[in-house]
Amino acid sequence: MSKPTPLSGFPEWLPPQRIIEQYAVDRIRRTFELNGFSPIETRAVEPLDQLLRKGETSQEVYVLRRLQADADDASDSGLGLHFDLTVPFARYVLENAGRLTFPFRRYQIQKAWRGERPQVGRYREFLQADIDVVDRDTLPFHYDVEMALVAADALAGLPLPPVRIRTNNRKICEGFYLGLGIPDPSAALRAVDKLDKIGPSGVVELLVATAGATEAQAKACLALGEITSADPGFAEQVTKLGVSDPMLDEGVAELVAVVEAAREHAKGVVVADLSIARGLDYYTGTVYEIALEGFGSSVGAGGRYDNLASAGDERYPGVGISIGITRLLGVLFGQDALAVSRHVPTCVLVALPAEESRGGANRTAAALRARGIPVEVSPSAAKFGKQIRYAERRGIPYVWFPGEPDTVKDIRSGEQVEAAASSWQPPEADLWPTVTGSP
Repeated sequence: MSKPTPLSGFPEWLPPQRIIEQYAVDRIRRTFELNGFSPIETRAVEPLDQLLRKGETSQEVYVLRRLQADADDASDSGLGLHFDLTVPFARYVLENAGRLTFPFRRYQIQKAWRGERPQVGRYREFLQADIDVVDRDTLPFHYDVEMALVAADALAGLPLPPVRIRTNNRKICEGFYLGLGIPDPSAALRAVDKLDKIGPSGVVELLVATAGATEAQAKACLALGEITSADPGFAEQVTKLGVSDPMLDEGVAELVAVVEAAREHAKGVVVADLSIARGLDYYTGTVYEIALEGFGSSVGAGGRYDNLASAGDERYPGVGISIGITRLLGVLFGQDALAVSRHVPTCVLVALPAEESRGGANRTAAALRARGIPVEVSPSAAKFGKQIRYAERRGIPYVWFPGEPDTVKDIRSGEQVEAAASSWQPPEADLWPTVTGSP
């Protein structure tokens, strides 16, 4: 077999990176649960008509085909891997509405697949962590505020560069475009959402070409998008642009509420940024994008959707936010911005005086594991010096020596003390690998 070639966009982390990923997942999951969100998992595939019914995603979906499919078997035709967790969640709510308690608070940590061009921080297979709240018929606005606060808490527990949650409200954008008299506000939203990719001049051209805007109207849209503030003062800047519309006023009031609450809860983390549009059609109100200070691409996003989870007379409006765990970590791994204290979970290596003593070593290891200490037994009964060097190479901090009495050695300091498997405890910092931000 020839040496395999890695598949671009499908990351496979080395053990230290995987330890960091699991650490991040555990911290995020715990924060979600502390805030009352319940876990679910949805299937990996959805019907294509459901995946493609909202937003410009038709070129990104991986379509499933069986190599040996029967010609008359259409059971798996028209299926695709989900490209996010919001569309599957909307379907899940509709299918299980009779068994859910509303408002339904859910979190979901699961992989998704998107056929976009791989680059730094963007992958074709990636892990996401989502929270959403949905309700029947109407959803109170205070949940829009809560989303930003929970996301801020989830990321605050990780050794990351400063986090910024940039937030806007689609009603501000649409109301402003309506007040300007732009014929197609939805097309204008999609054009402004491309600001980071094509720049101001490109957005002006796109607004004129696709939204029916005049050049003056397009420049006014850019002026709106330049407004950013960590306090409610952005509202006055919007007023000074001289455009009025009831939807615009409603959106400004809602965004003021989000920013004011965030200033009290996590000052400086949530900022109003009126360039954030979110191109997917299903967003109807508050929208979010999460970024790390000093890193270009966003690592999370979300918003309110009033019409995504609906069928006939059934309507379940919701609001949610997604943290791209793989994107977040991929960016930081590329900059060596995270470090782990050791590359294995093992805290203690039980040494072997002789191969015949492996049974006793296994019993010692079992006694330590029963008390929550990660342990492995030496792979061979080599000289103790070689067993210690094995532990050093693995990054294992302690070596346990059977005897009368047993002793345990901190191979970093050289300190060796008597110990009993029924009572010895390592320092908390050594029990499991710790993750830190690199200097």
